[in-house]
Amino acid sequence: MITCGVDIGSRTVKVVLFDGEKIVASGTILSGRAPQEKAVLLFNQLLAELKCTADDVAKTVATGYGRNFFSQADKISSEIICHTAGVAFLCPEVKTIIDIGGQDSKVIQVSSRGKVEDFVMNDRCAAGTGKFIEMVALTLELTIQQTGPISLVGEESCDISSMCAVFAESEVNGLLHNGTEIDVILRGVFKSVAKRVIALGRKLNFESPIVFTGGVAQNQGVLAAIQAQANDPSIMIPEHPQLTGALGAAIMGYKNALKGGVDESR
Repeated sequence: MITCGVDIGSRTVKVVLFDGEKIVASGTILSGRAPQEKAVLLFNQLLAELKCTADDVAKTVATGYGRNFFSQADKISSEIICHTAGVAFLCPEVKTIIDIGGQDSKVIQVSSRGKVEDFVMNDRCAAGTGKFIEMVALTLELTIQQTGPISLVGEESCDISSMCAVFAESEVNGLLHNGTEIDVILRGVFKSVAKRVIALGRKLNFESPIVFTGGVAQNQGVLAAIQAQANDPSIMIPEHPQLTGALGAAIMGYKNALKGGVDESR
């Protein structure tokens, strides 16, 4: 039996096909101007790779910002529930999840049963999200992929004090004009992101083991900053941190199919 999880996020669409034990196919694509169409395209591509059709998929669960608009979904589920299910499957010992996506950041407290115990979320400001890091990379004339490695060379940092992404970008421009080195600026930016998410997490019982997910988790510079701010070098990143929401949705679908349609989200 195969189930599908579709995570339509603000920046990327993620699709996972799951057989009850492992991911059998997965992919990501930029959301662009037509995220639902991109989701359908990726869904069909992955099925074609497996020489399957939509009829071979027992359940499809959609999550993320665009979850209500994916017509192929049998059900929808909260991204908080799906991220937790995906991370708990990959890292059963997890107690806290830090997830930083394109336009929001969240911290999830996980129960001993691998369920959501509590969560806090920041979706009102771009500062502390992937969008903010994209803006900084553009200002520094770097790609997102370049920022992490550059930030890991050296130790000196600077302070980015603005709580607003627009004003923080102005601060970065000011630092550049003052001759501050790019690696120093990047460490300051990542420290600022880390401070925001750690402050968010301290509203909960911020407990190890901690797993870092989302597209931003692919940036080793941000990971290093979060480990430093949390004073916890053991913070983990799953192999494909961007896919945990889609994986969780596929797992929810699998459980739902086994139970004959009974809601497994609680």
